[in-house]
Amino acid sequence: MTKTVKVTIVEDHDMTRMGLSFALSNNESIEVLGACADGMEGVNQALELKPDLVIMDIGLPTIDGIEATRKIKNAVPEIKVLMNTSRDNEDDILDSFAAGADGYITKGATSEQTISAIKAVSEGVGWLDPAIARVVLSNIRKNSQIETKKGVIDYKKGKNLYGLTEREMEVLALLVEGLKNPQISKKLVITLATTKTHVHNILQKLYVNTRSKAVATAMKDGLV
Repeated sequence: MTKTVKVTIVEDHDMTRMGLSFALSNNESIEVLGACADGMEGVNQALELKPDLVIMDIGLPTIDGIEATRKIKNAVPEIKVLMNTSRDNEDDILDSFAAGADGYITKGATSEQTISAIKAVSEGVGWLDPAIARVVLSNIRKNSQIETKKGVIDYKKGKNLYGLTEREMEVLALLVEGLKNPQISKKLVITLATTKTHVHNILQKLYVNTRSKAVATAMKDGLV
């Protein structure tokens, strides 16, 4: 029997919030516990209702979605947070994952893609919108440094500081591109079991517990 994913929605645009709530409520595997338009209210709602997952916008009143995510994850780490935003710059992506976000999807995604992201993140599989991955990778490959709100990230210094093997580096690069295990297996011509082992080892070596956090570390430290 399919597990029902309980979610709350934090989105300040009324039509977007209502539309998303309606679309998700019509999916039998998702239950919408609540929705609000304010960052701090979103935090309080999450701590009160204890959803499996919070769908979080970034541009919010009171506190932004990144700070709201940090507060939720600090208080109840097991609550998953899926960023759902129109913002696609490196600062917001990296700061979101640094705050503890488990996935990042753009508002241009279809309902089916959003539902897939919710299910993946709720099961502990990080989700990074392919369009976001391409934007970040493109900028990383063009520049050895990227200036963010929190300082300058030097991508030349980060090369394999974590003791990753050559094959693990290849797998990590494909994770950043948004590929799933079966796709990685096919791309590298290795078995699915071997791919899963490599992903497990990568998470351990990067000191993270989800694929999305591995992707965030890879981008932040210039591992790809």
